[in-house]
This record gives sequence, C-alpha cells and structure tokens, in this order.
Amino acid sequence: MAVLDRRSTSAATDARPVDVGATLAPYRRGASDPTTWIDCIGNGSAGAGRFTRATFTPDGPATVNIRWDGNGLLDAETWGPGADWLLARVPFMIGDGDEGAPDLESDEHPAVARAARSQRALRLGASGGFYHELLPTIIEQRITGLEAKRQWAALCHELSGPAPGPFARLLLPPAPDVLRRQPSWWFHPLGIERKRAQPLIEVARHASKLWEWAELDPREAERLLHLIPGVGVWTTGMTLGPVMGDPDAVPVGDYHVKNIIGFALANEARATDERMLQLLAPYAGQRGRVVRIVMADGNGAPKFGPRQRILPMARW
Repeated sequence: MAVLDRRSTSAATDARPVDVGATLAPYRRGASDPTTWIDCIGNGSAGAGRFTRATFTPDGPATVNIRWDGNGLLDAETWGPGADWLLARVPFMIGDGDEGAPDLESDEHPAVARAARSQRALRLGASGGFYHELLPTIIEQRITGLEAKRQWAALCHELSGPAPGPFARLLLPPAPDVLRRQPSWWFHPLGIERKRAQPLIEVARHASKLWEWAELDPREAERLLHLIPGVGVWTTGMTLGPVMGDPDAVPVGDYHVKNIIGFALANEARATDERMLQLLAPYAGQRGRVVRIVMADGNGAPKFGPRQRILPMARW
C-alpha cells in the first residue's frame, strides 16, 4: 500500500480553489459503475468526499482511494502491484497539471464568461490511462447513456476480477488478455453488437501501447488512436480530456453536445457539428474546456417531441 498525505490539493489552492469532486466526476460511468465510486458532501471547493477506483497501470492492477475536505486537505491510498504508479497520478487526476484559462471569465460572450466564473474551481484531470477510459466510451457509441452504463456494468461483472485492497464489490475493468480472447458474438447477450464489440477487442490488443501514447502530444495520440478500427473522432474527443487533460478535445459527432453549444452560444435550438466547431473556433486551444464548463453550468438545448423508444439489442 502506498499513501499520499497532502496539506492542500495544490500549491495554487489559495489563489484558485479546487472542486475535487467535479474534477473527478468524469471518471465514473454512472451509479452502477463497478470500477469507480464517488461520494460527495456539498458542492464546489468547499465540498468533501471520497473517490475510489480500481484500474490498470503499466505495473499491473491497482486501486486508489482519495479523500478530501473543504479546507484543502487531501489524502490518498493505493493498493496493488501498480500502487506507486497510481499514487503518482493522483495530483494529475485532481487537476494539479491544469493551468486553467482564467481569461475566459472576462470573455465577451456572456454565456462563456458566466460559465467560467461559476466553474472556476473545476479543473481538467489527467488519469494517464487510455485503456480504462476507452472501454466504456466505445460502449457509449450510438446508444443512450442509460443503456451504455448498464452494458459497461454487465461487461465488468462478466469478465473482471476483484480490485486490490479492502473494497468488497469493487471490480477492475476487464483485463486486456481476457477481453481480446472473446469472439464478437460473445458480447451480443450484453446488448453489444459487433460494431462496438470489435473495437473493444482491438483496444485490448493494443493495450500495451496505450501507456506510451498517453505521454505524447494530444494531437499525436489522437492520430495513433484513430488507427485502431472503431476508434473515431467522437471516441477520442471524449477520452483525450480525462486521460491527458487536453483542454481542446471536442466530441465531434455527439448527439447532444452540438445542440447544447449551438443554443448556449448562438441561441440556436439545433446545430450541426460544423456549426459547433464554428462557434468554438475563437476558443482554439480551449474548446474542450469551453464545452465542459458550459455544460457544467446547466446549459441545455430545447427538446422537441417524445423521447425515442430504444429496444435493447439483447432482446432482439
């Protein structure tokens, strides 16, 4: 077991408070995620909470448990063969490497300025682990968020092993050598069709390379990830942020994001990806941050008509 005890979450805590809970929140895929738990009391930088996650590292499986309070005190413990590596990632996961963009608080667009001020304690974390982030993101391709969370939990319960440390019911993601041995038809009862099953298998086959890719420039990492069949611009747009802390990663191809940005920045109820990128162009280098703070500030697009009924593929 490795232990980190810090008097503050960052040397810059006094100048820029940190919302640790909101910074870590993207690493959890719903309340049913068996690999990641998070409990928060209160909101913003004054909140307290605990974050527990089982994952893989270059040195093997590991579990991290991070606790923080509203006074800037944070401590973390890790277990497993990868304990030291994962402990060294904790400062990056809580956003210590994020310099932020305080100039957005005075941006000429009122929605961006308002979001930047209300979310000034939100940072962009960087887990350094593509493998863990890619799997649930691939599952989320082309289906509803609720169904994706169910499928991710089901996949872990079928293929994963128990997490290192004293946490009952906490599971690791499926191990690469286990996942890559599954034929694509095996995933069908879980609701995962071949178009998503095959990229899961391919990511598992390339798992050993992903650690090196996470150390590259985000644009080079993005180029390499696109060489994996089934990993496209939406998938990299969703993963480059939480893995590398990339503030410019935008999920092109998302069903909702383009409309949220279109409505928040141009009062347009519906937008295309091209229109979204046009509206975000003035924020080049910080486009992903703008998307995140605008969405975190509660912005949404108008909804029209009844919700579409989705029949889970496992019932076909």
